[in-house]
Amino acid sequence: MRSMTGYGRGQSISNGTQFSVELNSVNRKQSDITVALPRELAELEPRIRDVVNSTISRGRLIVTVTYHTTSAKLQQAAIDKALAHLYYKAMRELQEELGASGEISIDTLLRAPGVITTPSETMNPEEAWPFVEAALRDALKELVTMRELEGKHLAHDLIQRMKKVRDIIHEIRALAPNVVVRYRQNLLERLKKAGLEFPIDDDRIAKEIAIFADKSDISEELTRLESHFSQFAHHLRRNEPVGRTLEFMTQEIGRELNTLGSKANDVDISQRVVVCKAEMEKIREQIQNIE
Repeated sequence: MRSMTGYGRGQSISNGTQFSVELNSVNRKQSDITVALPRELAELEPRIRDVVNSTISRGRLIVTVTYHTTSAKLQQAAIDKALAHLYYKAMRELQEELGASGEISIDTLLRAPGVITTPSETMNPEEAWPFVEAALRDALKELVTMRELEGKHLAHDLIQRMKKVRDIIHEIRALAPNVVVRYRQNLLERLKKAGLEFPIDDDRIAKEIAIFADKSDISEELTRLESHFSQFAHHLRRNEPVGRTLEFMTQEIGRELNTLGSKANDVDISQRVVVCKAEMEKIREQIQNIE
């Protein structure tokens, strides 16, 4: 199980050029990838997305790709002498045509587009891709490691909270049989205070108690809750994205608790259901952090 928050960084070097990839991920219900690339490598974005999607299934992820050249690489800057001659010739012709004065300096020529070509301007995306991919995969490994470590902490917290809920449900299961007994006692006391004396085995009283027992029976809800708890624990142990599944399980547990609270018709049980629902809300919030 993984958290959705993490950071990863990877680097690779090719012929004097160092490529760096940084990954930052935060919580998000769906997969949302933002890729920041140098302009000359923009066409690599679809490939980067494919690699990321093969590893990360959920969360907002920012991918930042940069590169820089070493001093030795910068020495490979090239001067296009033929282009410089063409610029000079065109400038002199324009100067004569306009009758303008002034010198055409070497600085002016060197600043003309294309006269000096640096390695960064000749970066070939196809040649760069193997090294960008290598840095990206290293960054993903570091990111996944961090997300898995955080996921272990989240799993531990969820296990403890769910244990508390299960313990309370066991208390409710123990209290459930006494609900009908207390109802029968209260019913007989109310009838006695009202001056209505009925034999203990009166059919009308038995029918009333039977109807109440049927309406307040929570055995099915308790059984389904135990099943949900087991499935929840099973998914916590899986080494794959389980966030959406746990969200669904949490919703199902919440529904059963609501039904249980409304059917039980007992103060002691209702109080325990409230505690369970409060704990499930905390669990739901934690699950928002899980991939």
